[in-house]
Amino acid sequence: MWSEIFMPSIEQGLAFSIMAMGVYITFRVLKFSDLTVDGSFPLGGAVAAILITKGTDPWLATIIAFGCGCIAGCITGILNTKGNINELLSGILTMTALYSVNLRIMGKSNIGLLDQKNVFSPIENMGIDSKYMYLFLFIILVFALKFIMDWFLSTKLGLALRATGNNAQMIRSLGVNTELMKILGLGLSNGLIALSGALVAQYQGFADIGMGLGTIVAGLASVIIGEMLIGGTKLSTITFSIILGSFVYRMCITIALRLGLNSTDLKLLTSVLVIITLVVPQVKDKVKLSLNN
Repeated sequence: MWSEIFMPSIEQGLAFSIMAMGVYITFRVLKFSDLTVDGSFPLGGAVAAILITKGTDPWLATIIAFGCGCIAGCITGILNTKGNINELLSGILTMTALYSVNLRIMGKSNIGLLDQKNVFSPIENMGIDSKYMYLFLFIILVFALKFIMDWFLSTKLGLALRATGNNAQMIRSLGVNTELMKILGLGLSNGLIALSGALVAQYQGFADIGMGLGTIVAGLASVIIGEMLIGGTKLSTITFSIILGSFVYRMCITIALRLGLNSTDLKLLTSVLVIITLVVPQVKDKVKLSLNN
């Protein structure tokens, strides 16, 4: 029972939590409604997959995928800041363009990786049980990225990034280039999302052109669920809540499938989860307010 339900949910939750961290940077830190996500996630998978099949070291391929995601995010930022294009539209334009870019990179709609070496391959030679191989590496990677993100957002550059989202006019008066901060934040966000896409492609054994469909909603669900479960304003607590939220979201999906829900209904389930997590806190606040009055 554990291996059939909890283990895959933990592994997938950890893998997708990296994507959720990227979504957090745009939607919570920058207050930027970025839809590039649905294009940068499969971009990471496509780049990693094609490079690995061409003989590139899997770790190098994964790092390159991260860099390609950063470029995609920067393009969205440039369209918004330099081209004066609306936030939503700039993300949609980049996401739409990335669909063709991803197809061009892969050369077809799907690339199999089951017979290829990947970032998990070295773990097999360490004597670790194959059942825990993915979990072992994901824990190391996710929590390493969590601590790096905690550290970065606490530096002067990270504080300037956070201030850009909180009060752009104030931080601009202090001499900070808010346009550059926005481009940097979008680049970092989509880099993490592409990194997640590269890892997920290697984990599931293939990269597919449609693997990014609904990624933004899944990322938002993870962030919102985590905030509802833990809350808090401390940065280290927030990033941990994102990881937990990603796990809970994947667990809900797994349980729903085990109960007989069709896979075609998963997007509907995701939307319902997000609606519930958004509405419940508001209802609780209204109830408390009415009771106090």
